[in-house]
Amino acid sequence: MYSIIVVPPACGTPDGQIRIAPGDRLAFGRAELDGGLVLAHDGVPRMAGEITAHRTYWLLSNLSEHQTYVVENPEGAGEHVKVGPGRLDAPVPFEFSRVVLPAAGDLLTLDVWAPRHAFRSAGRAVLSGAATAPAFTLDRTKRYYTVLAALCEPRLRGAPHAPLPAVEELVERLRPVWPAVTRSAVYWNIDYLAVKLRLRPGPDTAEPGRRVHGKKESLVSLALRFDLVREEDLGVLNPAGDEAAR
Repeated sequence: MYSIIVVPPACGTPDGQIRIAPGDRLAFGRAELDGGLVLAHDGVPRMAGEITAHRTYWLLSNLSEHQTYVVENPEGAGEHVKVGPGRLDAPVPFEFSRVVLPAAGDLLTLDVWAPRHAFRSAGRAVLSGAATAPAFTLDRTKRYYTVLAALCEPRLRGAPHAPLPAVEELVERLRPVWPAVTRSAVYWNIDYLAVKLRLRPGPDTAEPGRRVHGKKESLVSLALRFDLVREEDLGVLNPAGDEAAR
């Protein structure tokens, strides 16, 4: 039974997909490889790399001499793994991945799917003793969470390197669900989130605008890294989610 699906460049139908069973390997490169994936580009090494299926995830070997490969998580708001030249069997944990190969000025991509991810059953035995304290205590019905969602929205919408919205842009974005929103209220919520999530404020000598920008960047980085805000949480920014933002 296969566990990994490789989608070659410009593959438009399921017939062109390559399925790999656990323990199997798929070589890729410019050369005609026995059972391998041919990437017909002058900038791709003859033996560029190898993908190995391993249970519910996969391994990437970079067989090039000089180029670093990047494995992106298209759903991870910029999350990625770098695999340096000569690195063998680097584990890739993403369920959906995009391998980016630099090729003589071009960037070639191929997708790798690991759809058979396993998860622990929720019906597990309960041990006695005190409950584990939550890592982050966020109430999704509060104003501060709506502000956090608005901060994260551009990068969650498929632009992982998008600049963060300015306070004026946040005010306009929040107005449909928070008619009375003001600049000072947005500043207050950003400061409150920085304290609540235990982020250090910027240096006291920095300009006020620069301090807030640093807080925003830290907040978004933390929220996206630990899935405190997901794409499905952006519903709090819709007028229909007005009740959830109270």
